[in-house]
Amino acid sequence: MTRRALARAYWSVSRWSPRSEPLPDEGVGILIGAPHTSNWDFVLMLAVTWHAGVSAKFLGKHTLFAGPLGPLFRALGGIPVDRQEPRGVVDDVVGRVRANERFFLVITPEGTRRKAAVWKSGFYRIAREAGLPVTLGYVDRTTMTAGLGPTLRLTGDVAADMTRIRAFYADKSGVRPERRTEPTLREETAPPADA
Repeated sequence: MTRRALARAYWSVSRWSPRSEPLPDEGVGILIGAPHTSNWDFVLMLAVTWHAGVSAKFLGKHTLFAGPLGPLFRALGGIPVDRQEPRGVVDDVVGRVRANERFFLVITPEGTRRKAAVWKSGFYRIAREAGLPVTLGYVDRTTMTAGLGPTLRLTGDVAADMTRIRAFYADKSGVRPERRTEPTLREETAPPADA
């Protein structure tokens, strides 16, 4: 059974509905998965990407890949991440894109299923360094939809880019709304490096 057929079967029995806007023609980019409030977010985003026919990879804690489920996570598109060496992940992904691998990298900028103070900026750094578009994927319990929203080109003006991203996610709740983190990066309020 193909991934698309599995996704169709999932959506036919799910209380949730998939939505998808057109994706970039080049077949490569960053796909934000937010809000990330539950393990169900992963299932829903996987089903959305398969339904849309997207070749997707995702980042996961390296410990997930060491146990008996490691082969399954790799087969699903997982890339192990050692959180002690986050810079290596950016370099690895940029290298894959420059070697003409074509995939959408699903990143959950919250970095945890718990409520956090800010989003992690890895998605922003990878998109800027590799020149990749960013598609806003979402899970919204209020409408019982999960989908792929608009695609943006980041400008390098972190505050302006995040203002657009915040506007999109303003009414998206996640599976567990109380765990939702407001889309904000530390870099938005950080003083300039030469200050």
